[in-house]
Amino acid sequence: QVQLVESGGGLVQVGGSLRLSCVASGRIDRINYMGWFRQAPGKERELVARISLGGTINYADSVVGRFTISRNNAKGTVDLQMDSLRPEDTAAYYCNALIWGGDSYWGQGTQVAVSA
Repeated sequence: QVQLVESGGGLVQVGGSLRLSCVASGRIDRINYMGWFRQAPGKERELVARISLGGTINYADSVVGRFTISRNNAKGTVDLQMDSLRPEDTAAYYCNALIWGGDSYWGQGTQVAVSA
């Protein structure tokens, strides 16, 4: 079992920055991928960025060059630095952990709102 707690959401103006943080507890030794997903009202949840235990990173096309994901394997943390925010980045952001064997765990979500 893995538990995830996010922090760092909020309201920001267009072009501003926010940093999201997620702390994992429990069997963090079993985590392979950690990442961030988001879900806007009326839309499906989508991958924003993810990073593997070995450091392989994937970004959604819409955030390339603006968002940066980082991870501390020993501490079980994953951060998402979000710069040059746009109104379309407004969503609930969820931390995700994918463990060896395929089970997936989710945080409770943190809200990000970007005002024009």
